[in-house]
Amino acid sequence: MALTAWYTLRKFVYNNLHNDDYETAFSRGLNYFLILLILGNAAAVLLESVNDIYQSYRLFFDLFENISIAIFSFEYLLRIWSAAEHEPFESAWKNRLKWVKSGGAVIDLLAILPAYINFFVPIDLRFLRILRLLRLLKLTRYFVSLQILLRVIEREKGAFQAVIFILSIMIVMAAASVYVVENKAQPEVFNSIPASMWWAVVTLTTVGYGDVTPITPLGRFLGAIITILGVGLAALPAGILANGLANELQQRKQFLELKFRELLQRSEIDLAADQEKIEEIRKEVGLTTEQTHDIILQLIREQREEALKQEREQYAYCPHCGKKLPEL
Repeated sequence: MALTAWYTLRKFVYNNLHNDDYETAFSRGLNYFLILLILGNAAAVLLESVNDIYQSYRLFFDLFENISIAIFSFEYLLRIWSAAEHEPFESAWKNRLKWVKSGGAVIDLLAILPAYINFFVPIDLRFLRILRLLRLLKLTRYFVSLQILLRVIEREKGAFQAVIFILSIMIVMAAASVYVVENKAQPEVFNSIPASMWWAVVTLTTVGYGDVTPITPLGRFLGAIITILGVGLAALPAGILANGLANELQQRKQFLELKFRELLQRSEIDLAADQEKIEEIRKEVGLTTEQTHDIILQLIREQREEALKQEREQYAYCPHCGKKLPEL
Protein backbone atom coordinates (compact mmCIF):
# COMPACT_ATOMS: atom_id res chain seq x y z
CA MET A 1 0.00 0.00 0.00
CA ALA A 2 2.79 2.39 0.91
CA LEU A 3 4.63 1.49 -2.32
CA THR A 4 1.53 2.25 -4.39
CA ALA A 5 1.18 5.66 -2.71
CA TRP A 6 4.88 6.29 -3.43
CA TYR A 7 4.44 5.57 -7.16
CA THR A 8 1.25 7.65 -7.25
CA LEU A 9 3.08 10.60 -5.71
CA ARG A 10 5.95 10.22 -8.20
CA LYS A 11 3.48 10.14 -11.10
CA PHE A 12 1.77 13.26 -9.75
CA VAL A 13 5.11 15.10 -9.53
CA TYR A 14 6.06 13.93 -13.04
CA ASN A 15 2.82 15.19 -14.53
CA ASN A 16 3.17 18.61 -12.93
CA LEU A 17 6.87 19.12 -13.69
CA HIS A 18 7.53 17.18 -16.91
CA ASN A 19 4.30 16.35 -18.73
CA ASP A 20 3.42 19.20 -21.11
CA ASP A 21 0.05 17.60 -21.98
CA TYR A 22 -1.03 17.52 -18.34
CA GLU A 23 -2.76 20.74 -17.32
CA THR A 24 -4.68 21.44 -14.14
CA ALA A 25 -5.24 24.50 -11.98
CA PHE A 26 -2.40 23.31 -9.73
CA SER A 27 0.07 22.78 -12.61
CA ARG A 28 -0.76 26.20 -14.09
CA GLY A 29 -0.32 27.84 -10.69
CA LEU A 30 3.00 26.05 -10.20
CA ASN A 31 4.24 27.22 -13.61
CA TYR A 32 3.19 30.82 -12.91
CA PHE A 33 4.93 30.70 -9.53
CA LEU A 34 8.20 29.44 -11.05
CA ILE A 35 8.02 32.02 -13.85
CA LEU A 36 7.53 34.84 -11.33
CA LEU A 37 10.36 33.47 -9.19
CA ILE A 38 12.72 33.44 -12.19
CA LEU A 39 11.75 36.98 -13.17
CA GLY A 40 12.11 38.06 -9.54
CA ASN A 41 15.65 36.67 -9.48
CA ALA A 42 16.52 38.56 -12.64
CA ALA A 43 15.09 41.77 -11.18
CA ALA A 44 17.06 41.20 -7.98
CA VAL A 45 20.31 40.85 -9.94
CA LEU A 46 19.62 44.14 -11.73
CA LEU A 47 18.76 46.00 -8.52
CA GLU A 48 21.74 44.57 -6.62
CA SER A 49 24.06 46.15 -9.19
CA VAL A 50 22.95 49.53 -7.76
CA ASN A 51 25.15 49.61 -4.67
CA ASP A 52 22.96 52.02 -2.67
CA ILE A 53 19.89 49.81 -3.13
CA TYR A 54 21.84 46.64 -2.34
CA GLN A 55 23.33 48.07 0.86
CA SER A 56 19.94 49.37 2.03
CA TYR A 57 18.10 46.07 1.44
CA ARG A 58 20.96 43.60 1.72
CA LEU A 59 19.17 41.33 4.20
CA PHE A 60 16.12 41.15 1.94
CA PHE A 61 18.22 40.34 -1.14
CA ASP A 62 20.22 37.66 0.70
CA LEU A 63 17.07 36.09 2.11
CA PHE A 64 15.40 36.08 -1.29
CA GLU A 65 18.49 34.47 -2.85
CA ASN A 66 18.63 31.73 -0.20
CA ILE A 67 14.92 30.97 -0.58
CA SER A 68 15.28 30.89 -4.37
CA ILE A 69 18.24 28.52 -4.20
CA ALA A 70 16.28 26.22 -1.87
CA ILE A 71 13.24 26.21 -4.19
CA PHE A 72 15.25 25.70 -7.39
CA SER A 73 17.31 22.95 -5.74
CA PHE A 74 14.17 21.19 -4.50
CA GLU A 75 12.63 21.51 -7.98
CA TYR A 76 15.78 20.03 -9.57
CA LEU A 77 15.76 17.05 -7.19
CA LEU A 78 12.04 16.48 -7.78
CA ARG A 79 12.58 16.54 -11.54
CA ILE A 80 15.37 13.95 -11.25
CA TRP A 81 13.26 11.75 -8.99
CA SER A 82 10.08 11.94 -11.09
CA ALA A 83 11.91 11.53 -14.43
CA ALA A 84 11.72 7.77 -13.74
CA GLU A 85 8.12 7.93 -15.02
CA HIS A 86 9.14 9.12 -18.50
CA GLU A 87 9.46 5.68 -20.10
CA PRO A 88 7.50 3.06 -18.15
CA PHE A 89 9.37 0.16 -19.77
CA GLU A 90 12.82 1.60 -19.05
CA SER A 91 14.60 1.38 -15.73
CA ALA A 92 14.11 4.32 -13.38
CA TRP A 93 17.79 5.27 -13.26
CA LYS A 94 18.14 5.05 -17.03
CA ASN A 95 15.28 7.53 -17.40
CA ARG A 96 16.85 9.80 -14.81
CA LEU A 97 20.26 9.67 -16.47
CA LYS A 98 18.68 10.49 -19.82
CA TRP A 99 16.96 13.53 -18.31
CA VAL A 100 20.09 14.73 -16.49
CA LYS A 101 21.89 14.86 -19.87
CA SER A 102 19.08 16.82 -21.52
CA GLY A 103 19.25 20.55 -22.27
CA GLY A 104 16.55 21.44 -19.75
CA ALA A 105 18.39 19.64 -16.95
CA VAL A 106 21.66 21.40 -17.81
CA ILE A 107 19.88 24.77 -17.64
CA ASP A 108 18.34 23.87 -14.26
CA LEU A 109 21.76 22.85 -12.94
CA LEU A 110 23.39 26.07 -14.18
CA ALA A 111 20.71 28.04 -12.33
CA ILE A 112 21.79 26.70 -8.93
CA LEU A 113 25.41 25.59 -9.45
CA PRO A 114 27.11 29.03 -8.96
CA ALA A 115 25.60 29.40 -5.48
CA TYR A 116 26.91 26.01 -4.35
CA ILE A 117 30.33 26.58 -5.93
CA ASN A 118 30.61 29.75 -3.86
CA PHE A 119 30.42 27.65 -0.68
CA PHE A 120 33.68 25.88 -1.61
CA VAL A 121 35.47 28.33 -3.91
CA PRO A 122 35.35 32.06 -3.07
CA ILE A 123 33.94 33.96 -6.05
CA ASP A 124 33.68 37.68 -6.63
CA LEU A 125 30.11 38.55 -5.62
CA ARG A 126 29.62 40.72 -8.70
CA PHE A 127 30.53 37.76 -10.91
CA LEU A 128 28.21 35.52 -8.91
CA ARG A 129 25.31 37.95 -9.34
CA ILE A 130 25.78 37.96 -13.10
CA LEU A 131 25.81 34.15 -13.19
CA ARG A 132 22.41 34.20 -11.50
CA LEU A 133 20.99 35.66 -14.71
CA LEU A 134 21.42 32.17 -16.17
CA ARG A 135 18.16 31.40 -14.37
CA LEU A 136 16.39 33.29 -17.14
CA LEU A 137 17.17 30.31 -19.37
CA LYS A 138 14.69 28.32 -17.29
CA LEU A 139 11.94 30.36 -18.97
CA THR A 140 12.48 28.32 -22.15
CA ARG A 141 10.48 25.54 -20.47
CA TYR A 142 7.37 27.72 -20.22
CA PHE A 143 7.35 29.64 -23.53
CA VAL A 144 6.82 27.86 -26.85
CA SER A 145 8.53 30.63 -28.85
CA LEU A 146 11.78 30.08 -26.96
CA GLN A 147 11.44 26.32 -27.40
CA ILE A 148 11.08 26.83 -31.16
CA LEU A 149 14.26 28.93 -31.25
CA LEU A 150 16.24 26.36 -29.26
CA ARG A 151 14.92 23.54 -31.45
CA VAL A 152 16.01 25.40 -34.58
CA ILE A 153 19.49 25.98 -33.13
CA GLU A 154 19.70 22.30 -32.17
CA ARG A 155 18.59 21.17 -35.63
CA GLU A 156 20.92 23.55 -37.48
CA LYS A 157 23.89 23.07 -35.16
CA GLY A 158 25.90 21.46 -37.98
CA ALA A 159 25.51 24.57 -40.14
CA PHE A 160 26.36 26.86 -37.22
CA GLN A 161 29.44 24.78 -36.44
CA ALA A 162 30.57 25.12 -40.06
CA VAL A 163 30.11 28.92 -39.93
CA ILE A 164 32.04 29.17 -36.66
CA PHE A 165 34.82 27.03 -38.11
CA ILE A 166 35.05 29.21 -41.23
CA LEU A 167 34.95 32.37 -39.12
CA SER A 168 37.77 31.05 -36.91
CA ILE A 169 39.94 30.34 -39.93
CA MET A 170 39.25 33.78 -41.41
CA ILE A 171 40.06 35.50 -38.10
CA VAL A 172 43.43 33.74 -37.91
CA MET A 173 44.22 34.45 -41.58
CA ALA A 174 43.13 38.10 -41.32
CA ALA A 175 45.14 38.62 -38.12
CA ALA A 176 48.23 37.03 -39.67
CA SER A 177 47.86 39.13 -42.85
CA VAL A 178 47.45 42.46 -41.07
CA TYR A 179 50.33 41.58 -38.73
CA VAL A 180 52.64 41.07 -41.70
CA VAL A 181 51.49 44.28 -43.40
CA GLU A 182 51.19 46.62 -40.38
CA ASN A 183 53.77 45.35 -37.90
CA LYS A 184 56.55 47.69 -39.02
CA ALA A 185 54.27 50.73 -39.26
CA GLN A 186 52.50 50.13 -35.91
CA PRO A 187 54.62 47.78 -33.78
CA GLU A 188 52.86 48.84 -30.59
CA VAL A 189 49.42 47.90 -31.98
CA PHE A 190 50.08 44.92 -34.26
CA ASN A 191 52.93 43.46 -32.21
CA SER A 192 51.81 39.83 -32.63
CA ILE A 193 49.23 37.71 -34.41
CA PRO A 194 47.18 37.14 -31.20
CA ALA A 195 47.14 40.91 -30.58
CA SER A 196 46.00 41.46 -34.19
CA MET A 197 43.04 39.12 -33.69
CA TRP A 198 41.08 41.89 -31.93
CA TRP A 199 41.19 43.97 -35.12
CA ALA A 200 40.31 40.88 -37.20
CA VAL A 201 37.27 40.06 -35.05
CA VAL A 202 35.77 43.57 -35.05
CA THR A 203 36.45 43.94 -38.78
CA LEU A 204 35.02 40.58 -39.85
CA THR A 205 31.93 41.11 -37.72
CA THR A 206 31.55 44.58 -39.35
CA VAL A 207 31.50 46.26 -35.92
CA GLY A 208 34.62 48.34 -36.53
CA TYR A 209 35.27 50.08 -33.20
CA GLY A 210 38.03 52.15 -34.79
CA ASP A 211 40.42 51.82 -31.85
CA VAL A 212 42.80 49.75 -34.01
CA THR A 213 43.08 50.61 -37.70
CA PRO A 214 45.65 49.98 -40.44
CA ILE A 215 47.47 53.08 -41.71
CA THR A 216 49.49 51.76 -44.66
CA PRO A 217 47.89 51.69 -48.13
CA LEU A 218 48.27 47.91 -48.35
CA GLY A 219 46.85 47.52 -44.84
CA ARG A 220 43.81 49.64 -45.68
CA PHE A 221 43.23 47.67 -48.89
CA LEU A 222 43.46 44.46 -46.89
CA GLY A 223 41.03 45.91 -44.32
CA ALA A 224 38.54 46.77 -47.06
CA ILE A 225 38.68 43.24 -48.49
CA ILE A 226 38.24 41.69 -45.05
CA THR A 227 35.31 44.02 -44.25
CA ILE A 228 33.55 43.02 -47.50
CA LEU A 229 34.10 39.34 -46.71
CA GLY A 230 32.80 39.96 -43.20
CA VAL A 231 29.51 41.37 -44.52
CA GLY A 232 28.83 38.13 -46.36
CA LEU A 233 29.99 35.98 -43.48
CA ALA A 234 27.87 37.87 -40.93
CA ALA A 235 24.78 37.19 -43.05
CA LEU A 236 25.29 33.42 -42.94
CA PRO A 237 24.08 32.79 -39.35
CA ALA A 238 21.07 35.04 -39.90
CA GLY A 239 20.20 33.17 -43.10
CA ILE A 240 20.59 29.79 -41.40
CA LEU A 241 18.41 30.90 -38.49
CA ALA A 242 15.73 32.41 -40.73
CA ASN A 243 15.60 29.30 -42.94
CA GLY A 244 15.48 27.05 -39.87
CA LEU A 245 12.63 29.07 -38.33
CA ALA A 246 10.68 28.95 -41.60
CA ASN A 247 11.11 25.16 -41.81
CA GLU A 248 10.13 24.71 -38.16
CA LEU A 249 6.97 26.81 -38.58
CA GLN A 250 6.08 24.93 -41.77
CA GLN A 251 6.43 21.61 -39.95
CA ARG A 252 4.27 22.89 -37.10
CA LYS A 253 1.61 24.00 -39.58
CA GLN A 254 1.62 20.55 -41.15
CA PHE A 255 1.42 18.95 -37.71
CA LEU A 256 -1.51 21.19 -36.71
CA GLU A 257 -3.33 20.45 -39.97
CA LEU A 258 -2.79 16.71 -39.51
CA LYS A 259 -4.00 16.97 -35.90
CA PHE A 260 -7.22 18.71 -37.00
CA ARG A 261 -7.78 16.15 -39.78
CA GLU A 262 -7.43 13.27 -37.32
CA LEU A 263 -9.89 14.91 -34.91
CA LEU A 264 -12.35 15.56 -37.77
CA GLN A 265 -12.06 12.00 -38.96
CA ARG A 266 -12.95 10.76 -35.48
CA SER A 267 -15.66 13.45 -35.16
CA GLU A 268 -14.02 14.80 -32.01
CA ILE A 269 -14.00 18.45 -33.03
CA ASP A 270 -16.21 21.03 -34.73
CA LEU A 271 -14.04 23.66 -36.41
CA ALA A 272 -16.85 26.19 -36.30
CA ALA A 273 -17.88 25.70 -32.66
CA ASP A 274 -15.04 24.24 -30.58
CA GLN A 275 -13.03 27.45 -30.28
CA GLU A 276 -11.73 26.60 -26.82
CA LYS A 277 -10.33 23.25 -27.96
CA ILE A 278 -8.82 24.85 -31.08
CA GLU A 279 -7.14 27.52 -28.96
CA GLU A 280 -5.71 24.86 -26.63
CA ILE A 281 -4.21 22.92 -29.56
CA ARG A 282 -2.89 26.14 -31.11
CA LYS A 283 -1.01 27.09 -27.94
CA GLU A 284 0.39 23.58 -27.65
CA VAL A 285 1.78 23.69 -31.20
CA GLY A 286 3.00 27.29 -30.87
CA LEU A 287 1.42 28.94 -33.92
CA THR A 288 -0.23 32.35 -34.11
CA THR A 289 -3.99 32.85 -34.25
CA GLU A 290 -3.74 34.01 -37.88
CA GLN A 291 -1.80 30.92 -38.97
CA THR A 292 -4.27 28.63 -37.22
CA HIS A 293 -7.20 30.56 -38.75
CA ASP A 294 -5.82 30.01 -42.27
CA ILE A 295 -5.54 26.26 -41.66
CA ILE A 296 -9.09 26.10 -40.28
CA LEU A 297 -10.48 28.03 -43.26
CA GLN A 298 -8.73 25.64 -45.63
CA LEU A 299 -10.19 22.60 -43.83
CA ILE A 300 -13.71 24.12 -43.73
CA ARG A 301 -13.44 24.84 -47.46
CA GLU A 302 -12.43 21.24 -48.10
CA GLN A 303 -15.34 20.00 -45.97
CA ARG A 304 -17.81 22.07 -48.00
CA GLU A 305 -16.36 20.92 -51.30
CA GLU A 306 -16.56 17.30 -50.14
CA ALA A 307 -20.19 17.81 -49.04
CA LEU A 308 -21.09 19.35 -52.42
CA LYS A 309 -19.36 16.50 -54.22
CA GLN A 310 -21.33 13.90 -52.25
CA GLU A 311 -24.54 15.82 -52.90
CA ARG A 312 -23.86 15.85 -56.65
CA GLU A 313 -23.09 12.13 -56.62
CA GLN A 314 -26.31 11.48 -54.71
CA TYR A 315 -28.44 13.15 -57.41
CA ALA A 316 -26.42 11.74 -60.32
CA TYR A 317 -28.20 8.38 -60.15
CA CYS A 318 -31.84 7.46 -60.70
CA PRO A 319 -33.53 6.71 -57.35
CA HIS A 320 -35.64 3.92 -58.98
CA CYS A 321 -33.30 1.95 -61.22
CA GLY A 322 -29.95 3.16 -59.85
CA LYS A 323 -28.59 4.03 -63.29
CA LYS A 324 -26.43 7.11 -63.74
CA LEU A 325 -28.35 10.04 -65.12
CA PRO A 326 -26.97 11.83 -68.21
CA GLU A 327 -25.12 15.06 -67.51
CA LEU A 328 -26.79 18.28 -68.63
